[in-house]
Amino acid sequence: MQSSPVPADEAARLHALRAIGLLDTPADPAFDNLVELIRSVFDASIVAISLVDAERQWLKAVLGIDVRETPRCDAFCAHAICQDGPLLVSDATTDPRFAGNPLVCGAPGIRFYAGMPLRPVDGRAVGALFIADAAPRTLSVAEQDRLARFARQAEALIRHHQAALEARREHDALERAIARKQAVLNRAAVGIIRITSRGIIEQVNPFAQQILGYTADELLGRNVRVIMPSRWADHHDEYLASYLKGRPPSVIGIGREVQALHKSGRTIPVHLAVSEVTIPGQEEVEFIGILSDLSELYRAREREQAQHRLLHVLHRGMTDFATLMSSDQLWSFLKDALCDLTSSDYALIGEVVPVEGKPGLKIHAITDLSWNEDSRRLMERLSSGDMMLTNPDSMLGRVFAGGEVVMTNDLGAETRRTGFPHGHPPLHNYLGVPIVDQGQVIGMYAISNSRNRVDEELLAWLEPFTATCALLINLYRRINEQARFTRELEIAHAKQAQASRAKTEFLSSMSHELRTPMNSIIGFSQLLLNNRRQPLPERQAGQVEQILKSGQHLLTLINDILDLARIEAGRLVFSIEPVEIASVIEESVASVSALAEARGIDIRLPPVPGRHRVLADFTRTKQVLINFLSNAIKYNRDGGRVELGWAPVEDGGLRVEMRDTGIGIPADRIGELFQPFNRIGAEHSGVEGAGVGLALTKQLVEQMSGRAGVESVQGEGSCFWFELPLAAGDEAVPMVAPAAAQPLADDDEALRPRVLYVEDNPANQRLMTDIFEDFGRAQLSCAHEAALGIELARAEQPALILMDINLPGMDGYAALAALKADAATRHIPVVALSANALPADVERGLAAGFADYLTKPLDFSRLYAVLEHHLGNPPDA
Repeated sequence: MQSSPVPADEAARLHALRAIGLLDTPADPAFDNLVELIRSVFDASIVAISLVDAERQWLKAVLGIDVRETPRCDAFCAHAICQDGPLLVSDATTDPRFAGNPLVCGAPGIRFYAGMPLRPVDGRAVGALFIADAAPRTLSVAEQDRLARFARQAEALIRHHQAALEARREHDALERAIARKQAVLNRAAVGIIRITSRGIIEQVNPFAQQILGYTADELLGRNVRVIMPSRWADHHDEYLASYLKGRPPSVIGIGREVQALHKSGRTIPVHLAVSEVTIPGQEEVEFIGILSDLSELYRAREREQAQHRLLHVLHRGMTDFATLMSSDQLWSFLKDALCDLTSSDYALIGEVVPVEGKPGLKIHAITDLSWNEDSRRLMERLSSGDMMLTNPDSMLGRVFAGGEVVMTNDLGAETRRTGFPHGHPPLHNYLGVPIVDQGQVIGMYAISNSRNRVDEELLAWLEPFTATCALLINLYRRINEQARFTRELEIAHAKQAQASRAKTEFLSSMSHELRTPMNSIIGFSQLLLNNRRQPLPERQAGQVEQILKSGQHLLTLINDILDLARIEAGRLVFSIEPVEIASVIEESVASVSALAEARGIDIRLPPVPGRHRVLADFTRTKQVLINFLSNAIKYNRDGGRVELGWAPVEDGGLRVEMRDTGIGIPADRIGELFQPFNRIGAEHSGVEGAGVGLALTKQLVEQMSGRAGVESVQGEGSCFWFELPLAAGDEAVPMVAPAAAQPLADDDEALRPRVLYVEDNPANQRLMTDIFEDFGRAQLSCAHEAALGIELARAEQPALILMDINLPGMDGYAALAALKADAATRHIPVVALSANALPADVERGLAAGFADYLTKPLDFSRLYAVLEHHLGNPPDA
């Protein structure tokens, strides 16, 4: 058995089969009668009208077998639908296409088959009309023609079925459309009115009746003018007639918002859309108007606009609070806004303040209600806050004293109000609202003569305003309290500043008065001790030496007290730059070595000290070290020792420690150690001191962004320490001169140009000296302060001046100004050399008149370039 072929248009064929709607339908007498007729004409045992689906053959009408469908692969008709004409099989057992077919080999044992393809629509073969027998057989030409005619009849029945199906579908759709139309008309949430070309109402739906307040009987047959305000009704017929004559429409086919007239006489905002309806066979046209009630929309718009105004008021009250307060407009702004928001003529806002232990109302803003001179003065007192309202039984008092919301739309009928004086403006309605914060009434506001009804809805809508007023009253109170505190603070600060100035002036005066005689005491003591022509006797020399020692101690004490006073006043100047800590320690140890030797105290340094640099003021760091070392020596035992060490710590700093073998400090008194003039009992020890040095030392360290402290065990010794920030790249950088810098061939120093370096840091001076020794092209002289540098510049006339910016006393900018102002030095180029390395610092220096600006740490190649530029080529040998 061969498989049945698949038509080339299989997809379209199956679509056509589905479209006729015949598959799996109940038995149809027309189809059944047709197969009966065919059976009687051809005397065939099997007759059927077959539809070939994708996987099966379904029999719409059949005689001779009991099945209604078979697999498509077994169906003779699957071959027939691929034929242009009839498919004739005389003996299926001898036809290779069907010899093994189950319908041939088994029941019903088909031998003969004749089938005509059925093409009812668009020539697509959806099935076949066939006859079959259990015995071989042939058909004459006439019989084949009759079979073809019967096939055309079957196609007509199929088309009729399809047409009937489509008719039923259209009928069902029409019924649904009518039902929907009726539902739209009767249950639509819009008003629908149908009128004639003369404006007569012929149909009106229930929603339109509801909008307009009429029944259908009251509107049908009447002119549509009945539901229009007069300004439109008077011209409606004229407009309709002119439109029918061709005038451009203003509503028809366009739609717009208009006013409709309610039966009660009030107007209703509606959206009106009118459509023209032309009915075939009817000469006159009709119009259908669609009315959408906009009342709720208008109310929503009004609520939205009111809400927008409310939010604007609240936003401005909060964001412009400071401006409104500074111009004394806050409360007037809120009062005016309250009138506008509630469409009220009068309003007030006040704050509750205690008056003799009872609540009183201080009015911040009130609408002017005056009607004569006396009432005007009363309003002025109320508005200024000079007069408080305290009556708890008045309409206002029930609010601010009792915390009650008072609301009435008929103020004249209110029995609990006090009377108004003669001439008082009439008040119709009233709303008083307490402003509550954390359960306490802190203020109130009230409105009167509102053009809207005052009710719970209005009260709820005003809740954000009430909450904002509570916040603003609290802010107002805090600002007033802060202003009062600020005034008190300013007074106290002024007194403190005055006391500080008095203290500073006293110390300065005392310094001057003390230094003058001290200069003579120390000077003459030195002269007496050093007089070789008339040396003093040994006893007197000892007495004068004691005078000199006491004078020097007193001078140190004066200097410490003045430094402490300057730090407290913020007047002590620091020059912060990278400082090599080992150099400062070496100089400091040298300064106290004589004091240590006098008592046999050994000062020990690390065998291989680290060459670290810290960000600090060289002079002040040295002062810190000398103060700590002096204490470690003074309070040590004879023959003791002091050990110094330093190392980086985790927070990016460098700690310097000084451990001594002295008397130590009681644990319960360590907290008093850095207090000025507190010697912790040492005032009775015979050791000189005033208790100022350690307090000064700690403050000096802290002013350089460091910290200081002590660890001590009584009877064993103490460890004083301080920490300072490490400089970036803290290890010492080896100095390498560039190959291009060659020394002069002529060793005559007189031919070398002179460079003056003004710098107070000795380590920096030494560094520059080493640089110039390698440079070999110029002589370097140094000055440790600006004033000396200016004098040297006048005397030596250097070719170039290198100027540090952060100098003690006169800084680099002041020194530059002095040099430029002097005719003898203004021609000398001055190059700034500073640790202030930000772009803004460089710009400021160049703008001030420096010829160039070098930054620390030094870029040697940049320094050499600057020297080459300003010193020129070496003179000829």
